[in-house]
Amino acid sequence: MMTASLKAKIIEVCNKKIAEKGESVGVSFYAFFSNKNNNPELLMEAATWWIMEHKLNHFEKAIKIKTLALGNPTQ
Repeated sequence: MMTASLKAKIIEVCNKKIAEKGESVGVSFYAFFSNKNNNPELLMEAATWWIMEHKLNHFEKAIKIKTLALGNPTQ
């Protein structure tokens, strides 16, 4: 389960990436953070959700990540 703040961040970043580069654009969980580790708790939450909960590859389609974040894994 993810916090509302992480969910909002994932959806925001995925929407931006999809708008800029189309639905085939890929992202990693690092896409949701700046190059600074200024929020280690949120980074670990994202890593746990991405790696442990969903067992995703390093890069995944942004549309897939957005769908998972919205809670619709069958779409």
